[in-house]
Amino acid sequence: MSEESSEKSLRAPAKAVPLFSFARVWTIASSTVTQLVRMKTFYFLLAFALIIVGIGNFNIPATPAKELSMIKKVAFGTMDLFAWLFAIISTALLIPRDQEDRTLYTILSKPVRRIEYLFGKLFGVLAVVATSLVAMFVICAIMIYSRETLYVSAEIQAMEANAQYTPEEMQAQVELIRQQGLRPELTVAVLASFLKASVVAAVTIFISTFASSSLFTIIISILVFLIGHAHSLLSNYWTTQTDNIFVIQAVKVIKVIIPNFQLFSFSEGIVQGAPIIAAVLWQMVGLTGGYLIVYVLLSLLVFVDKEF
Repeated sequence: MSEESSEKSLRAPAKAVPLFSFARVWTIASSTVTQLVRMKTFYFLLAFALIIVGIGNFNIPATPAKELSMIKKVAFGTMDLFAWLFAIISTALLIPRDQEDRTLYTILSKPVRRIEYLFGKLFGVLAVVATSLVAMFVICAIMIYSRETLYVSAEIQAMEANAQYTPEEMQAQVELIRQQGLRPELTVAVLASFLKASVVAAVTIFISTFASSSLFTIIISILVFLIGHAHSLLSNYWTTQTDNIFVIQAVKVIKVIIPNFQLFSFSEGIVQGAPIIAAVLWQMVGLTGGYLIVYVLLSLLVFVDKEF
């Protein structure tokens, strides 16, 4: 009986592996976060904090409102720069590092789909980018609020000493400063930086599937980002300056392949006090989701032919 039961167990069909598992994606994403933490990628936050402290202590010869507006613009611009640079560098290191450590071979030898691996790596990077942006926003918020409080206090003291302002005029001056201070709408600017960094990470993971090294991936990804920022300007110039059909078609291909990162610059207006347009925000969220799916599928087309 024991021999019959063992034969039946040997003949029993293997359990079918689902085509896609969010649990496996989550596991890979969690290990990616751990991997990036061990690579000490969060050290750049120290550099960011030092830059923000320097910006906060930089005196600009202007009115308090204009000075606060300039400080805020530079601080959020630095945050945006750190976000997309971190997305490129961290993503470019992942797949080559897994190949060097033989971790990639171990993962793919298990019942893990390659698309699950790619999504897991991407989501892990995005989790770290989101955490970094939250930390940078907290640093910026503390600096902006402290400067806002200082400017408001100094402005009130100056107007009270002058004794020529009515309470209404004093309140108007204070509100003018607070409009350029810490506002809840600034969180939308942080979201815009996250959306841009997400697309940059998706493009980088696609390049890393066929690139020869991490350095090559970083260089090409930065070039793609710069071209994407000059998207509209370059396409308008070439299409108006030439009648060559090949050049025009090449420009159209570039516009399709390379994301237009200039679209995500709507955060600059929000930082300067422009109103939030909900339709534009949701459009950018949908566009970002589309870019992520397309570039992960393109990555899969290259990655599936790799022998691991």
